[in-house]
Amino acid sequence: MQELNFVQQLAVWALPVLFAITVHEVAHGWVARRLGDPTAMMLGRLTLNPLKHIDPIGTVLVPIALLFLGGVLFGWAKPVPITVENLRNPKHDMALVAAAGPLSNLLMALIWALLMKLTLVMSGSFAGLALPLSYMCVAGITINVILLVLNLLPIPPLDGSRVVSGLLPGPWAWKYNRLEPYGLFILLGLMLAGILGKVLSPPVMWIQTGLYSLLGL
Repeated sequence: MQELNFVQQLAVWALPVLFAITVHEVAHGWVARRLGDPTAMMLGRLTLNPLKHIDPIGTVLVPIALLFLGGVLFGWAKPVPITVENLRNPKHDMALVAAAGPLSNLLMALIWALLMKLTLVMSGSFAGLALPLSYMCVAGITINVILLVLNLLPIPPLDGSRVVSGLLPGPWAWKYNRLEPYGLFILLGLMLAGILGKVLSPPVMWIQTGLYSLLGL
């Protein structure tokens, strides 16, 4: 989207980023509720109201900065609280709760792709609406696929690490989870070294290309 200036890009990306991050967190809480933990529901976090989930740094400052700098665009919301002890099978169920976030991003990417298909159909009669909407659809597909792939990385506290932890024997899982306080620094280091983009790009491109091919885009 090089033809858009920064303000236009900001307008195009704002809604997809908010939805991607919000639905991701709600998915965690919804699955946790189904598996016996009502914590997120009791705290009013099972809502699509983005104001309940916005993290000033992760939802606003980081995505805007990365959009301006041209880095790998990602962000995060306030984590939905999960009381692991309430889950019926804590170790196994926590892996399912973690997997719900990336799966919700895959579903949203598909929805944005379907909406993009619709914009192509209506482009002749509603060109003024179809063009900006198509840009937003591309942004929606892109941010959700990036969050899908990023969160599957086995770096605590990303969702992929929760899934790995659920598969490891107890003592190994405990040692593995001790990396969590350093996870953000590991990610930032990989990003600044240019490694994160190289790791994410192939699967992101593969999934995006698959979605476009599936729907004939």
